[in-house]
Amino acid sequence: MLFFTKNKTVLKDLIPDNHIDIHSHLLPGIDDGARTFEDTLKLTKALQEIGITQFITTPHIIQHVWDNTYEQIVYNKNNTILELEKNNIKVPFNAAAEYLMDDQFVRLFQSGKLLTLKGNYVLVEMSYINAPIQLYSILFDLQVAGYIPVLAHPERYLFYHNNFNEYVKLKRAGCLFQLNLLSVVGYYGSEITKIANQLLSKGMYDYVGSDVHHENHIASFDQKVKIKDLTPLKEVIANNQFFRIE
Repeated sequence: MLFFTKNKTVLKDLIPDNHIDIHSHLLPGIDDGARTFEDTLKLTKALQEIGITQFITTPHIIQHVWDNTYEQIVYNKNNTILELEKNNIKVPFNAAAEYLMDDQFVRLFQSGKLLTLKGNYVLVEMSYINAPIQLYSILFDLQVAGYIPVLAHPERYLFYHNNFNEYVKLKRAGCLFQLNLLSVVGYYGSEITKIANQLLSKGMYDYVGSDVHHENHIASFDQKVKIKDLTPLKEVIANNQFFRIE
């Protein structure tokens, strides 16, 4: 494919020393990410070595799959911070959530408080099979409730790949886009890398995330970037400074 290049840049070399990661699955035993605290410790240390100095980890909230609650996530986060400190890791380590946009999500933001990345910025995702039937209604109501949607890994929704205008519609509807960094090294397949490249070239991404679940994800930061123009990628990576805790 024409967008691929013999770029010799390794992904981890693009991560600045003071990077803030806004999408990961580091809390132990709460979703399909870290299973134990030992996993959490290994992943956190590995991400620190890449250059990450602040963490906003985002466990899934998916009805009937990962029925995590606000209280459960906060409790797990607080315990994890204590354990990290016992292992001499004292970095900002916060928790938000990655919310699947479904009926339960609507009930949550209409009746209670969401776990946000910062202020009113909330990380959302869709099923990989299809978009919600009421997608634009959900996005509208979410914003009426005072939140700003940050859509996780839009490049991974295959049902949009043949209709790029759907991405334009999402942006017009108020969605911010978060790129999964591993998409640019081909971790999820060449087609997803191609779409990520197109979205980058059109300036449609706002932030990036590692979406780290396990050590295979960490290892992929040693792979070479497979997109032609690194400038927009570097700019989007730099945008994560917005989430810095002073």
